[in-house]
Amino acid sequence: MKRVKKGLASLLVCLMLAGCQNAVVPDEPVQTPPQPEPPKTVRFLAAGDDLIHGSIYLQAERRAAAAGESGYDFGYLYENVAPFLQDRDLCYINQETLINDVYAPSTYPCFSSPAELGGELYDMGFRIFSVSNNHTYDKGAGGIAATRAYWAQMPADTAVFGLYTDPKSDDAICLYEKNGITFAFLAYTEHTNGIPTPSNSEAAVVYTSDEETMEWQIRRARELADVVVVAPHWGVEGSHHVTDAQRTLAAKMCGWGADVILGSHPHVLQDETTQRNALVIYSLGNFVSAQSAPDNLISGFFTFDVTLHPDGRVEITSPLLHPLVTHYSSGYRDITAYLYSDYTPELAAAHGVRANYPRFSYDYIGQVLKQTIQQEYLALP
Repeated sequence: MKRVKKGLASLLVCLMLAGCQNAVVPDEPVQTPPQPEPPKTVRFLAAGDDLIHGSIYLQAERRAAAAGESGYDFGYLYENVAPFLQDRDLCYINQETLINDVYAPSTYPCFSSPAELGGELYDMGFRIFSVSNNHTYDKGAGGIAATRAYWAQMPADTAVFGLYTDPKSDDAICLYEKNGITFAFLAYTEHTNGIPTPSNSEAAVVYTSDEETMEWQIRRARELADVVVVAPHWGVEGSHHVTDAQRTLAAKMCGWGADVILGSHPHVLQDETTQRNALVIYSLGNFVSAQSAPDNLISGFFTFDVTLHPDGRVEITSPLLHPLVTHYSSGYRDITAYLYSDYTPELAAAHGVRANYPRFSYDYIGQVLKQTIQQEYLALP
């Protein structure tokens, strides 16, 4: 017997002296190596402009009345696409219109939406809301106060950003933790339809022309969070073309520390790309609307996975655009959203937009998608 440890040898001697010929020698305890910490992952979804025209909230009011209830029922508007959110950990939307329970609902050019809308979006699974856009000042200082008060009473896991009381403070950085990953959310708008910041407003937007403030915020967010998401409201309405100004600003934001840029405002889709290892989609289009041009009715859910490795590395993978279609009958009736994978040529042929744009069809939607979004990012049926 070679190299038997002293304690173990003594035990053998004692057992043998006691006449225990079939003694079993206990195994030495095996040291289990520590298991490596697993990576953390968040499955992210982003939706475009939630643009609530009068046809939409009046439809919601009629549906509530038909059920013998007061108020507004927005369930029909979203019911076909709501299940898609259930497979995602964190869902973002650009809320294009003010939501509050103070102002009466109103439509273009100065929007206000019923409080029930926010509850419907929350129940669907949205938790992250950008409110910085060209309609943020539609109801002046009172609208800003009413909107902030409305969102403040929502459940604690709701994050709303884009209105700043002190833009160069840590409080301006919207931080949100999910699955052990800390996200920072920031939003800016190119303009507010010529409406200046109300002098007595309790909060204000940051314009994309204010590069000093944007740089400070994004660099500070980089220090505070694992992932920095920026939502600029920019570009030309109705145009699939990405402007040089958008590309230049995107490059600057990525250089300052943005990991993801989720663009909005054109009301149509614009391209996806990567810049400096950051993920950029220049416009997500309209999530829902009652607009009257074919391309305004084509958008998508933008999904990607965020992985935080134990060594601190962050990977953003699997970016895909899942196309959506806003459908309505003649006279903007029965407005509802569909995933393109669930849409049909028969539905497209019955779309109310064909009264003025007979070229609209199922195949037309596919052509717009293929001409606008790079194939590697496009999830087609």
